[in-house]
Amino acid sequence: MKRNTMAALALWGILTGSAGAVGNTADVTVHDRAENRTLPVYQHQGRHYVVGRPGSEYQVRVRNRSGSDILAVVSVDGVNAVSGETADWSQSGYVLAPGQGFDIKGWRKSLQRVAAFFFTEHQNSYAARTGRPDNVGVIGVAVFRRKYEPDVRILRDRLSGERRESPAEPQGGAGASADDAPRGAESDARRQAPSTVEKSTSLGTGHGRSETSRVTYTQFERATPHPEEVIAIHYDTHANLVAMGVIRGPRIATPSPFPGQFVPDPR
Repeated sequence: MKRNTMAALALWGILTGSAGAVGNTADVTVHDRAENRTLPVYQHQGRHYVVGRPGSEYQVRVRNRSGSDILAVVSVDGVNAVSGETADWSQSGYVLAPGQGFDIKGWRKSLQRVAAFFFTEHQNSYAARTGRPDNVGVIGVAVFRRKYEPDVRILRDRLSGERRESPAEPQGGAGASADDAPRGAESDARRQAPSTVEKSTSLGTGHGRSETSRVTYTQFERATPHPEEVIAIHYDTHANLVAMGVIRGPRIATPSPFPGQFVPDPR
């Protein structure tokens, strides 16, 4: 199945790869703007996690690693970061040329401005405040390649030559097969934490201050109806990720009954 041409947002700027990136077709990182650092990624039971600090603004960096144009449909807490709709990968996103990247700093309000992303308590998140609290705590990027339109005359001449040389050559060619299923984002169900570890209030993403972020419309036709790759990065507080077993907690010293041999003088 092929999709009709759709309008998307074109972004401009070149970004280099950075530590903490997740993805193959595209690199996705989460950058803490308050601390000016890319957040390290922790892997646990097939998922990727970063630690968010309440109150800190952050941005999602997406860089195209492929050799063709891509469309990146970005969701935060289950909400499309461009349209504000409950996220679906058929919606609008950001178009990136090969090697291009962009810092997505917030919820898209217009072609010139966004409302900044910032880590906040679950109940204060934009998703929860708009009645959609179930998927708070995860950032997702669905990646599509642009449909390739070869030069018809050149293709016809090439195929004609191939048929003369090898008339029995089987038909078919490169392309997505039925088995090329995307790697889907996992649900955000929280696992039961050990009772001995105290958890904190879980994090979400707020609707912050207005700031400049200019883009423009462009046209993009997807090569396939399903994304080539779906990248998911979960986030929460340090205490909660320790409680979930994502991060190892600090080692607790165990006193020894016989640490020495003789009684020393007191200080």
